[in-house]
Amino acid sequence: MSILKAASASATNDDAAIVDLRAAFEAQRAAFSLDRKPTLDERRGRIEKLMGMMLANRERISAALSSDFGVHPVAASDLIEVLGLLGRARYMLDNLEVWMRPSPRDVDPSTLGTAKAYVQSQPKGVIGNMVPWNFPFDLSVGPMIDMLAAGNRVIVKPSEYTPASAALLRKMVAETFDPTLVYVAIGGLDLSRAFSALPWDHLLYTGSPNVGREIMAAAAKNLTPVTLELGGKCPAVMTSGAVTPVNVASVIGTKTIKNGQMCVSVDYCLVHRAEVERFVELATAHVQSLMPHYSRGPDCTGIISSQHLDRLVGLLKDAEQRQARIVALELDGKVDRATRRMPMYLVVDASPELRLMKEEIFGPILPVVVYDELEDAIDHINTDERPLGIYIFGDDETAIQRVLDDTISGGAVVNACALQGALPSLGFGGAGMSGMGRHHGIEGFREFSNQRGVVVRGSGDMIDAFYAPYDKAEAVVGAVLSAM
Repeated sequence: MSILKAASASATNDDAAIVDLRAAFEAQRAAFSLDRKPTLDERRGRIEKLMGMMLANRERISAALSSDFGVHPVAASDLIEVLGLLGRARYMLDNLEVWMRPSPRDVDPSTLGTAKAYVQSQPKGVIGNMVPWNFPFDLSVGPMIDMLAAGNRVIVKPSEYTPASAALLRKMVAETFDPTLVYVAIGGLDLSRAFSALPWDHLLYTGSPNVGREIMAAAAKNLTPVTLELGGKCPAVMTSGAVTPVNVASVIGTKTIKNGQMCVSVDYCLVHRAEVERFVELATAHVQSLMPHYSRGPDCTGIISSQHLDRLVGLLKDAEQRQARIVALELDGKVDRATRRMPMYLVVDASPELRLMKEEIFGPILPVVVYDELEDAIDHINTDERPLGIYIFGDDETAIQRVLDDTISGGAVVNACALQGALPSLGFGGAGMSGMGRHHGIEGFREFSNQRGVVVRGSGDMIDAFYAPYDKAEAVVGAVLSAM
C-alpha cells in the first residue's frame, strides 16, 4: 500500500486511531514516570537522531509535499522543511547545556541571610502537538526539538489535509524513536477532538483562531497549559519613500513562499497614496521580469485543496463584484484546477468591506491599502486584531520606531518579511488573537519546561519573625522600614 493510500485508510478509521492514541498517551505517561529527568547526553542524543531522520528522508519529504500540494518546489522543501530544522536543532545542541543549568535569583541577605534561590527547568511530561497543513514537517519536527530538549515525550497529530506527509512523518518517527518517546497519531476531525481532550502536560496548536478557541476550551477542562499559534492578517507598512524595487521584491517574494499559504506571510500592504502606482508598477515588473510564467512553473506551490482554492477565487470574485481594482501580476496567468496553482494578484485601494480584508487570505492575493499619514496606517493596524507579524519598510528610523512603538504584534521585521519565524535564536509566537506562548530558542525550551522556583535556606535569616507569636517581629519590621 502506498503512503498516500495508507494515510487515507487510517484517516477513515478514527475510532481505531483514537484507541491507539489513548494507548500511546498512557504508555508515554508511564514511561515518563520512570524517567523524569533525562540527562544532557540523552537529550542531545535524541536531537541528533532527529537530525539524522530528517537528512535521511530529504527526498521522501519533497515527494510527499508534492503529493499533498499538487506542486511543491523542491528547493523550498529543502530550505524550509529540512535545512531550517537542522539549523534549529544545531542551535539547540549548542546551547542546551547552559539552558539546563539552574538559573540563580537574588536573595535579600538582610532578611534571608545566606539563603540561595534559583529556577530549575524541569520536563513537563507528555506534550501534544497539533500540526497545520501548510508546513507539515517544519511545524511538527521543529517544536519537537524544543520539547525533546526540555526532556519531554511527544505525540504529534498531523493535518488530514496532508495525508502523504502525515504517513511519511509517522514512518520516519517509528523508524527513529520508541513510541513511548515520540508517536504520530493520524486521523480526522474525531481524532482531533479526542486529541485536544486528553490531559496533556502541555498542548501546542497551530492553526486558525476559530479552531484555537475550541482547542483552548477542551484543554481548559483539564487545566492543560496551551501554546497557540494562530496567524492573522500580517501587514507590511511602506513608510514614505519606501516603495523601491528591493522592498517591493521582498514583499512579493514573501508571497511566493508556499504561494501565500503561510501564517507569517504578508496579508496586506499599507502604501502612501503618492506611491501606490509605483508599487503596482514595481510589483508587476518584478513578476513579469523574474517569473513571467510563475503559476505555470515548478516554483508555484499548489493550493492545498480544491475547497481552499474555491475560497480564494471567491475572495477575488467578491472584490470584483464590489468594483475593486484587481491587477494580475502575471501575463496570461490562469487558475489551474488540475494542479491547484493560482497566479498572484493585487487588489488596489482595498476597502474594509471586502471579504479579503476581513479574513486571513492565505494565498497569492495581496490587498494594497492606501494611507495619507503614517498615523492613519498605524490606526488601521490597531483597529484590527493584533497580528502575528508586522513588517516595516523604509530608511526613516523615526518612522520605523514609531510603528514599532505604537503597535502590538507577535513579532516584527524591519525591511524584510517573515524572518521572525525563521531565526532559531528568536522566540516565535503571537499576541492576542494571533496566539499565545513562544517556541524556538531559549523561549521554546522554557515554554515546554516547568520553571520551578527553589529556595535553599541558609543561616542568619529572620524567617522566624513570620511565625506567631509576632512580638519578635517588631524588630524585623523596624529594620526593614529603616532600610527603605
